[in-house]
Amino acid sequence: MRTLKTLIGIFFLVFATLTCAQDIREGREYTVLNPPQHVENKGKIEVLEFFWYGCPHCYDFEPLLQKWLKALPKDVVFRRVPALFPGDKWLTDTKTYYTLEAMGLLEKMHQEVFDAIHIDRVRMNDENTLFAWMEKKGVDRKKFEDTFRSFAVQSKAQRSMQLSGAYGLDGVPALIVQGKYKPVPGASGSYGDVLVTVDKLIARVRAEQGKK
Repeated sequence: MRTLKTLIGIFFLVFATLTCAQDIREGREYTVLNPPQHVENKGKIEVLEFFWYGCPHCYDFEPLLQKWLKALPKDVVFRRVPALFPGDKWLTDTKTYYTLEAMGLLEKMHQEVFDAIHIDRVRMNDENTLFAWMEKKGVDRKKFEDTFRSFAVQSKAQRSMQLSGAYGLDGVPALIVQGKYKPVPGASGSYGDVLVTVDKLIARVRAEQGKK
């Protein structure tokens, strides 16, 4: 049975988190997805980032996101999802992400793929160019090609397409908090502002869970 002191502590925690989040408004700093989507990490607050390697906005956003991730609270889990749409040209980039993930090379190569596209202008959406570039970077070409064409990677790409449709994406980068809150850039168009909104939505979800 909870003591009075514990209950008072919970009350003030909920009050503080609601106060932190009350200066953001639906339709201005964020939208609410209807219906909300299932989250994979039970007991955690989930933040998704939908992105595309070829997107210049995603590339510009990446340093801000990396800085934000360094202070990620313990009750928050972050996942990237390479966005994909039916008949889209993003399939090669989506499979590149999941191939690197399967090979344990994502942390090492994620930024390098971004840089290759946006600085060196490498045509990474062409498979032969992609495979040759990976080989030059010291990646086992045959293993990369085999993994790239594997059923597991194909399945994850299909799942990305399903999620992109389920979340009603209209562009990237897009962040989703707990399967239902989608922060949007403010008048300044700054993705730094979006991350401030993400923090406030995390506080809101934390307060909502505290009331259960």
